[in-house]
Amino acid sequence: MINNNMSNQPMQTNTLTQPDDTGKLLIQGHIKIFDPVSQEVFINKRNAIHHENLSEAIALSLGNKTNGFISYMALGNGGTYVDPTGVITYLPPNTNTQNSDLYNATYSKLVDDTDVTNPNPTRNKIEIRHVPGTVFTDILVTCLLDYGEPSSQLAFDTASALDGEYVFDELGLKTATGTLLTHVVFHPIQKSLNRLIQIDYTVRIQTLSNLSSIL
Repeated sequence: MINNNMSNQPMQTNTLTQPDDTGKLLIQGHIKIFDPVSQEVFINKRNAIHHENLSEAIALSLGNKTNGFISYMALGNGGTYVDPTGVITYLPPNTNTQNSDLYNATYSKLVDDTDVTNPNPTRNKIEIRHVPGTVFTDILVTCLLDYGEPSSQLAFDTASALDGEYVFDELGLKTATGTLLTHVVFHPIQKSLNRLIQIDYTVRIQTLSNLSSIL
């Protein structure tokens, strides 16, 4: 008689462990609006991210598809309401639906420095900044409103009405197809012939493995 000692042993199976690595992203934006000549800072604050549109833009860019990249900076004058006593009411960032836009866009500039139609790619440009060994990368978008632009602006920054066409109180980054990626509302700033206005717009993309270096 054959003694089968294996009959009372538990069955062993080989389990193939699948990798389960879920990446998470933290995306934040910050704007600085200033006069590059006098160095006077008008605005220095964070912005709102349009999470749906930006997620699609990232996927398009990683998939090497067109229209996923930042192309324009749009400015408008519909982000605030100023009552007769001078009290400013700020509207919430408009980032709720896929077709969200500025409340009232009045001007835009091409900031894609690889676009051959960009008339001044050294002043209106996009830079990618990354320090080896860190887990974040910055997209720095620079936009300069020169003395002569917009062409129909007033001569001096002394407008009494704060709802003028080029009294800006909102801006955002857009793709080439006009998809809004970010939006920020701020107190009104007039663009006029007597001064330059530069906008440095930083979008930081960071993995959640290390949160010690956020903006």
